[in-house]
Amino acid sequence: MVLPSGGFVTAATRFQFRTIEIIQSPPEGGTKNKAGQRTMMQQFTRRSMLNQLGSGFGTMALAGLLEHAGLLPSAGAVEVSRGVSPLAPRSAHFHGKAKAVIQLCQNGGPSQMDLFDHKPELSRRSGQAHPEQVEVFQLGNRNVLLGTPFRFARHGQCGMELSELIPHLAGVADDVCLVRSMFTENNNHPFALNMLQTGKTFNGRPAMGSWIGYALGTENQDLPCYIVLRDPAGYNTSGKMVWSNGWLPPVYQGTEFSSSGTPVLHLNPSRQASSESRNRSRQFLQELNAAHLENHPGESELEARIQNFELAARMQLTATRVLDLSQETEATRRLYGLDNPSTAGYGTRCLMARRLVESGVRFVQVFPPLSPSFQPWDNHGDLRNGLRTICGQVDQPSAALITDLKQRGLLDDVIVQWTGEFGRLPITEGSDGRDHNRHAFSLLMAGGGFKSGHIYGSTDEFGYKSVENRVSVPDLHATILHQLGIDHTRLTFTHNGRPERLTDPDVTGARIVEELLA
Repeated sequence: MVLPSGGFVTAATRFQFRTIEIIQSPPEGGTKNKAGQRTMMQQFTRRSMLNQLGSGFGTMALAGLLEHAGLLPSAGAVEVSRGVSPLAPRSAHFHGKAKAVIQLCQNGGPSQMDLFDHKPELSRRSGQAHPEQVEVFQLGNRNVLLGTPFRFARHGQCGMELSELIPHLAGVADDVCLVRSMFTENNNHPFALNMLQTGKTFNGRPAMGSWIGYALGTENQDLPCYIVLRDPAGYNTSGKMVWSNGWLPPVYQGTEFSSSGTPVLHLNPSRQASSESRNRSRQFLQELNAAHLENHPGESELEARIQNFELAARMQLTATRVLDLSQETEATRRLYGLDNPSTAGYGTRCLMARRLVESGVRFVQVFPPLSPSFQPWDNHGDLRNGLRTICGQVDQPSAALITDLKQRGLLDDVIVQWTGEFGRLPITEGSDGRDHNRHAFSLLMAGGGFKSGHIYGSTDEFGYKSVENRVSVPDLHATILHQLGIDHTRLTFTHNGRPERLTDPDVTGARIVEELLA
């Protein structure tokens, strides 16, 4: 669990043991007190007392103190057992440059050689056989190189070379860090998404947003620490598993907010009751809950349930106000593309994400539209039209989010991550598609202390494999946690007797990629 810098020592030194007199019945001949009782004065110094009593008393006392502070490894039940909210803001290991994260999750696997990683040699040798047999996922791959049908140009003072399909992201080239040397462990969507979110390819582990909420809590007690914004029409690949809390306490699971209608799903406050009336009702329920809890002391699940209900009640009043986009200016709404049907849906979610982090939410996850498919970047065929469609929907809102955060002075405190779960192959699938590629993909990072106008890493001449300054998904997790002030080797949760971590550095070799940081 996260401990404040020096927190363990500070907690221990709060026990100021002084010399203590122990009164015992003395042997025959001992002195008597005023009441005529035999006594024997025996002095214990702090050191001798600890030696006499051993570690048992100190351990119990320290456990009580850490339990009250919400700092024990089994955070969920312990934190709520003494009235400490599991969402209360907590100190990081050290001062981090960022306070929040917005993840723009591009489900499906954006094609790096058609968007971010220009490969002239690939275009020159298009139609020829790839010099090696590449790893494929689908049938129908012919191991024949396929050049990009899109033009590239340099943008910004940094000269970042980007595709014609993303003109708005190209317009913020000087504000982003482009990593061209990412790689992952699986080329199947569900497994790669698990890897991107949880650090492992299998199900059942907590997502990065859950880990961050567990570590730091949230700065707004009226909103969850981890909020998910998806297309109201449905779910992308893997559905809710992508924002699972795993075996962390349920309060750290991603909470779905809707970008249409009432923001908080299944939570619509009565419009007939006044604000004052709702507050009185809530206060009365709190009193009833407190009385009920007093009659059932030590039941951590009961208190956790009460706290969740109270959070839901507070969200009724807060979420609607925070996500009231009518408060935004027309210029801001146009910036995000809310005036254009093709960008309005995704633009609304990006604008909501800005308002949420502005209001103290720790982690916001934004998912793409459900068109051309529920995996909109999964271009197994019709690459030209498929990429144009999805880029036309997300390019402007993505760039608007970065621009808006910067204009408001928030970009320094907020990490924006634009990424898919893997990349695409340089060979053709069928006549005009690309298959999955786990060996190389590109992503964008902005704000939160990441370098701006920076390009890191490279792939081979065809974009098939990352070859220079390779960055794994656990490396990226470790780096994001570092920017939030979290030491990824010390962020643990004991599960089945094992101290679990997001990065699992002993297995993955995860490292902080210092070269990405300003």
